[in-house]
Parts: sequence; structure tokens; C-alpha cells
Amino acid sequence: MNQKPLSPPFNAMQTQPPPCPASPDYLHAGYTLRSWLLTRDHKRLALLYLLSVTLFFVAGHLAGNLMRVELLAPAGLFLTADTYHKLFSLHGMLMLFFFALPAIPCVLGNFLVPPMLGVRDMAFPRLNLAAWYSFTLGGTLVLLAGLLGGVDSTWTFLPPYGSEGTGTNVTVAAIGIMLGCLAIVLTGVNFMGTFLMRRTAGEAGPRVPLLVWCHGAASLVMILAPPVLMIALGLLVMDRAGGLSVFTVGRGGDPVLFQHLFWFGVTPIIYLIILTAIGVVSEIVSCFARRPVHGQPVVVACCFIIAVASFLIWGQHLYLSGQSAYTSLVFSFLSMLIAVPLGLVGTHWIATLYRGSIRLDSPMLYALAFILLFVVGTLSGLMLALLPSGAYLHNTYFVVAHLHYLMVGGALMAFLGGLHFWWPKITGRLYPERLARNVAVLIFAGINATFLPLMIMGLKGLPRRHHVYPPEFQVWQVMSTAGASLLGIGLLVTMLYMFWSLRRGPRAGANPWTAATPEWNLPSPPAATGSYSLRGAS
Repeated sequence: MNQKPLSPPFNAMQTQPPPCPASPDYLHAGYTLRSWLLTRDHKRLALLYLLSVTLFFVAGHLAGNLMRVELLAPAGLFLTADTYHKLFSLHGMLMLFFFALPAIPCVLGNFLVPPMLGVRDMAFPRLNLAAWYSFTLGGTLVLLAGLLGGVDSTWTFLPPYGSEGTGTNVTVAAIGIMLGCLAIVLTGVNFMGTFLMRRTAGEAGPRVPLLVWCHGAASLVMILAPPVLMIALGLLVMDRAGGLSVFTVGRGGDPVLFQHLFWFGVTPIIYLIILTAIGVVSEIVSCFARRPVHGQPVVVACCFIIAVASFLIWGQHLYLSGQSAYTSLVFSFLSMLIAVPLGLVGTHWIATLYRGSIRLDSPMLYALAFILLFVVGTLSGLMLALLPSGAYLHNTYFVVAHLHYLMVGGALMAFLGGLHFWWPKITGRLYPERLARNVAVLIFAGINATFLPLMIMGLKGLPRRHHVYPPEFQVWQVMSTAGASLLGIGLLVTMLYMFWSLRRGPRAGANPWTAATPEWNLPSPPAATGSYSLRGAS
């Protein structure tokens, strides 16, 4: 592609030598278990979050793979209907609330936002530590609830399955998700406080990296949306205990009220995941196209518009719940309207790539894969937003494919891209780049091979949430299971070479990608934040 001179921000940032560390790097500031479990260093907490979300992701992925093996045969292979539904519930809860939601903000955001703003730590370090404990405890409760008796209400807990006593661990799982949501709220408060109160003088407007702006927009959702979901689940738990009759029909409750509360909280959470992914992909595209993101103020404005609009479209999930046709029409219009700022963000990425000096390293491959998969997820979302097609596709595999194109194609690809991009800064080590590029292509192929057949089956009308199906759909199910195998192999190889790089990877310089944002001026890995007591944190 045409070579263009680097813009002034890139040249200016690259000419600044990294400062010498005044203290040991954060990985070697303390070796005891206590120094990690009581740390308030945002970088160490990011690694603790990385460990937690990885463990929960592996558990959720294994549950999903068991479901895919079961679906190889139309009549099922080895699972009962009850066991299948319990695996389905566990998979959904772990992958959405304990991987897709926290992966980018709690891992990458925790590590990157303070140095990008030029401050030593998050605004509330103790709150940051408390959030990790709340998150880990919540995920552990959900995992134990799924393994010790299971949860049969699906991950949405919709009454009457969730509100009435069924003999499974619905209450424990609901409490676990409430704790996970509490961690997200505390993290959002930390981002907002850091962004508003701890910016360095002059660090404003275009000088703030897009990742920080996107986390600033996402923090609005992190503070406002999860509490609504926590209220809904708290009322559900009290309904199950018999103390209230909010959702239980037999005692005068209204199950549709739970749907309104649940989707009002969950729908913005899905867009929260997208907002943080936009920040990661923007930084990667800018670095490997060797140009600042085109129209950064427009991208920032779009992110805040998406954050606000995400609270106005929860009714698209209730087309078949009995709400009036006029109400559904309003929600349909708003759901389609939110695609405008999403499309503008994609357009500015394309404008950034146009005539850029593009390098196809592994982070860039993940970013490009995110853009392609995100387009599929957005267009399929428009089909669900339209009243006629949305009503037809509502309970089919098409919804499953749409959600996974957004969550796997969005959250996972952006997270992997960001992890590869900032891995040298996080660990001070390089991974095998050629292998990483090949695995990125394998994961991209696996995602499409897994979820495109689901979309086709949904268009043909195959209902979701069933472990048996008509024989004519078997070939699509087999293709989807084969794609899930490719995806699993790619993720396993990624974990292996990342662990390999921790011990045997070549040493990374301060800025191996010649990137422009401020965190690359720090040593790799960065110095500890005033040791793990953080008494001197500013």
C-alpha cells in the first residue's frame, strides 16, 4: 500500500525515550501470595482478573462443547434434556457475565487507563481490589451452582422457571451474578473517578486515547445498568424464598415485569461490551495503519450516543410478550436507529485504513476479524429489530447466532487482539508472532464455521434451546460442531504459546510496535505502583 509520512503524534511519541524505572517492575515487586491477594496495584489486579476470566471462560467453553457434541445426532448422544438445559444455563451465565462483560474493561482497561491518562493508579485502589474479590466470588458461586445440581432456568432466569422453586441452584446462581454485577459497578465508578478527577494537566480532548474515551462512555453504562439487573435478580430470589409475590403468577405476580427489568439491565450491558471493544480495536487499527483514527471526535460522540441509546431499546426482546403493537414499533425504530452510530464508527475505521501503511501482525488480524464479524452481528441485529422478521426469528437458532457473532466475534476477537497487542507491555516478553498470525486465521475460520450454520438453521425455522431436532438439520449441526472444534484448538494453542512466552519468550522493548499512545513510554513491564501498599499513590 502507499507509504505516507507518519502524523506528528506518532513521530513525537516515538522520539521520547522510555524513562528508567524508579522501582522494580510490578511483576517482581513482591513474590508472596499475600502481596498478590492484597495488592492495590491496578496492573497486578488486571492480571488477577485475567486469571479469573480465563478460568471461567474455560469452564463455559467446555459446557458449550459438550452441548455441541450432544447435537451431533438428531436424537442426542449421551445427555438428557434436563442435563442439556443445565449445561445451556451454565454456558450462558459464565460466558456473558464472567467473560464477555469483564474481559476488556477489567483486564485491559484496568491495566491501560491509568498510564494512558498519565496517573499512577486508579482513583480508588481499594475499591478496585474489592471489585475483584466480588467478581471472583460471584463467578465461583455460579460455577458451583452449575456443577453441584445445576441451574434449569436458562441464563435469563425468566419466570416461572426462575421464580418458582424447581429444586435446582437458581438462587445461588442469581446471587453469584449479582456479585459479578456489583464488581462491574465498582469498576465503572473507578473508571469515572479516574477519568474525571485524575487526568494530568492538558491531557484532554484529542490527546486522550480512544480507549480511554470508550471506557468513559462504557462507565456510564457500568454504573447505571447492572444495578437494575441486580434489583430484578434480588426480587427473584425473594420470590423463590416465598417472601414476595412480584413475579410468581400463582401469588398474583407479573412475570412480564421481570422481563422488562431483566432486559433493561442486560441490553445496555451488551452494548457496554461493544463500547470497550471499539476502544481496543481503534488503538490497534491506528497503530498498524500508522495513522490516527480518522475523525476521532466523531467516534467519541458516537460512543456516548450508543451508551445513552442502549437504555432505550430493551423492548426489542419483548415483541412476543403481549406489549402493544405501537410500543413494539417504537422499540423497533430505536433498535434500528442505534445502528447509525455503530456504522459511523466502522466507516471511520475504514477511512483510517484507506491509504495507510498497514502491517498485518496478529493484533491487526484480530482487529480486522472483529470488524468483519461485527458487521455480520450488526446486520443480523437489524433483522431481529424489524417487527415481522424479529417475531419469526425470535425463538430460533438465528438469535443464538446473532448473539455469538456479537459476543464471540466482538468481545473475544477484540480481547484477543488487545491481549496480543499489549502482551509485550504487560509481561515484558514477546510471543511467536508467525504462529500467532496462523492461529488468528484459524480462530476466525472456526467462529464462522460454528455460527454461520446456526444462522442458516434459524432462517429455516429451527427452534433454539432443544437438544433434539429434525434429521434434515443434522448436516448443519455437524458443521457447527466441527467449527467449534477448530475454535477450541485455536484457543488452546493461544493459551499454550502465551504461557510459553512468559518463560521463554524474547525480551520486549519498551515499544515493539512503535505505537503512539502514552503507555508505550513506560518500561516493559512497567514499574510497580508504589509497592503493593500504594500509600503514596497519587
